[in-house]
Formats: sequence, C-alpha cells, structure tokens
Amino acid sequence: MNYQYNIGCSLNNLKGIREFIRNSLNEQGIAEIEMNTMILALDEMCSNLMIHAHHCNPDHILELHIDVPEKGKLIFEIIDDGNVFNINQFSSDNIGDLIHEKRKGGLGIRLVKSIMDNVEYFTRNGKNICRLTKQL
Repeated sequence: MNYQYNIGCSLNNLKGIREFIRNSLNEQGIAEIEMNTMILALDEMCSNLMIHAHHCNPDHILELHIDVPEKGKLIFEIIDDGNVFNINQFSSDNIGDLIHEKRKGGLGIRLVKSIMDNVEYFTRNGKNICRLTKQL
C-alpha cells in the first residue's frame, strides 16, 4: 500500500500531516502508543524542513509518502527541493551538554532517531529525500 500527501510549508499544516499519517495507517493494527511516536517523529522532521529549508513559505511543497511493502514494515519519505540538510551528517551533542548550556535545539533529531529504526537522507531526481523506516 502506498499513500501520498502534498502540503505547503506552513506550520499551520502540521495538523493535516498528523491526520494523514493516522488515517493512512489506521487499518494496519498499530498500537496507539506506537502510532503516536511515529507521528511525533514525522511531525518533527516535517516542521524542521518547513522552518529551516523553506522558511515557512506556504508556496513551497513537501511531499509525504508512506509505503507499506509488507505487514509490519513502514517506509516514510519526506520529499522536497529546499535547502539541503543532511541528517546523515548530524552529530548529536551530549544531552548533558545541551541541558547544562540551556541550548534550544538539538533534541528533535535525536528523538526521531530513537523512534525510527533507520533514518537516511539522499537525493533522487534533483529532490531531497528523508527516508524514515520503522519495523513494527
């Protein structure tokens, strides 16, 4: 099963992304806690792209694809053509340092990587692809 959702890069549209994910996966028999954590991870990645790569410009579009190639395996792809942010090169700071320095930021990607089984970033046909994989 494949699902696709295109949305403008306004933070006001994050609710629509959350609803799309929930509605698309509703029949997969996913536990509520698991569903909510995956929605949280995708919400974080989409909001980061909207803010940092597209400067919340609603005329810029994110594509969200969900692929269910087999029972219990989910592949999410966030596709855009904004400024490049390569999550593969992200090095998360020590959490103690973040707390001690009272820095904002740096926790979202750490959270996403702890929720998803695999997070990768690459380009395909001139588009940026952030692929998040989850095995249930």
